[in-house]
Amino acid sequence: MNFIKDLNKPKKIILFDGICNLCNNSVLKVINNDKQNTFMFASLQSKVGQEIVNFLKIDITKVDSIILYEPGISYDIKSTAAIKIMNDFSGIWKLSYLFWVFPESFRNFFYDYISKNRYKWFGKKESCMIPTSKLKSKFLN
Repeated sequence: MNFIKDLNKPKKIILFDGICNLCNNSVLKVINNDKQNTFMFASLQSKVGQEIVNFLKIDITKVDSIILYEPGISYDIKSTAAIKIMNDFSGIWKLSYLFWVFPESFRNFFYDYISKNRYKWFGKKESCMIPTSKLKSKFLN
């Protein structure tokens, strides 16, 4: 797959809804807290995002979620992906480990509720965000 060739070393890839304001703001928060330069990003609407979900055989019409893909290892969706992302941060974010005590179905109930209402509550863009030149290196082309 072409998307892996762009990586100098293995990175965790976050696939997100590129037109969702909540999702875009979350990506910016991840970038600000990614002190170890662990993550790369691609919107689900992008060509590379589509290549990855096709490679993973994920039907995004049924999985309306963030996807955390660790090439060669695994992928996670919904609350599990969100918690794993937060677990990579330092400081107060380490409290996210507490969410593991709840069953995945319980966590995903809340995740799905927010996901279903995200456009209504936070709005959406007409097209995917275009990263600034400073952030461009964090996004897969």
